[in-house]
Amino acid sequence: MRVLMVTDAFPPRAGGSGWSTHEVSRALRARGHEITVVRPRFEPPAQGDECYDGFEILQPRVWAPRVPFARNYFRNERLYAHLSRVLSPIIRDRRIDIVHGQHLLSGPAAIRAARQSGVASVCTIRDYWPLCYWSDSTVDPASGVFCPACSPRGMTACLPPRGGRMWPLGLAAIPYMTANLRGKLQALAQAGAIVAVSQLIATALRARAPGLSATRLEVIPNPVDIDGIAREAADLAPPLAGAYALYVGKLAPNKGCLHLIEAVRTSGLDWPLVVVGDGPLRATMETAARATGFDVRFTGWLPRREVLGWLRHASMLVFPSAGPESLSRVLLEASALAVPIAAMNTGGTGDIVVDGVTGMLCEDAAALGPAVARLRADADVRTRLGRAARQHVRDRFETGSVAARLEALYDDLVGSGRTRPGVAT
Repeated sequence: MRVLMVTDAFPPRAGGSGWSTHEVSRALRARGHEITVVRPRFEPPAQGDECYDGFEILQPRVWAPRVPFARNYFRNERLYAHLSRVLSPIIRDRRIDIVHGQHLLSGPAAIRAARQSGVASVCTIRDYWPLCYWSDSTVDPASGVFCPACSPRGMTACLPPRGGRMWPLGLAAIPYMTANLRGKLQALAQAGAIVAVSQLIATALRARAPGLSATRLEVIPNPVDIDGIAREAADLAPPLAGAYALYVGKLAPNKGCLHLIEAVRTSGLDWPLVVVGDGPLRATMETAARATGFDVRFTGWLPRREVLGWLRHASMLVFPSAGPESLSRVLLEASALAVPIAAMNTGGTGDIVVDGVTGMLCEDAAALGPAVARLRADADVRTRLGRAARQHVRDRFETGSVAARLEALYDDLVGSGRTRPGVAT
């Protein structure tokens, strides 16, 4: 099959969602499918098309102003129209069989272009962008309190923690934000199928988006190439002598980063904690870490291979996320490398970490420190949980089985000629 992957992110410059898109694309290519990747670029300098891991990455240039809300309009509504016009000749000239939108910005445009071209489409949902203007579905990113609905009243409650003293200015944008969400849901309703990466995302879509009730919804997780990661990491030397705990990810409120520092303090951890990543909370975290007197080291963002080196030799991974995580790639990769995990039970994390079986799953931030302390104190527990975690992801998330499920979905959609729910061509 000829598959068009339309994505917001793709390696080598990508976070977890971009690497997941790459993993899916690579697995489908290995199964004999022809993959074309399109990734719109917003930031200067303008760049031409790229190539990574044998994938040609077509990069249409998109301009957006830096003015809040106006920028979002250009990166959403204006993008959908522009990108769908770019995609249509690609679909025609490369005789694409199915279009797979991967993210918040590229998904609606991919669906529109597929429908205009009369081919089948799929859209993967990795977070809450169809349900929440901010995509994290929390009232306040710092608290991680789940938001029940993105209504005008809910949006008003979300503005103060995000806008600071200037938040009242955001009230004028609520009609736009409401229309923005409505447009995303209308676009999704035209997809041949929606793929939710976790049961939590699927449940939220069913409960909060009745307009999608006629659209096929499948739960197919992000994949992890367990053997490939093991081979890639096997020859990586320890980046630090001795045992250490590790955090990998963005240093942002919804990631619960301040819980991380508190967990180190309450656990009395006598290993270094290495923090790989960067973000708006870095300075605050560094100040808090210095105040504890514990050994906390910040590396900033690192290339993927270096991150794998840190993961490969970590004695534990601490995952303090406060927001409703969809399905974290760092948890999948740590599990693939048999690294024991202490995690907050938020969102889809429970799909990966089974408390006492494949890791330590904590119901609140106060329990995270004791979980870290237990892992530190018991090498046998660390070994048992790490091995069980690797087997768990092999059984449920291994790339080959995930790709086979996507392939079956593609076959069904293309075979039935569906471009939107209930309509045959």
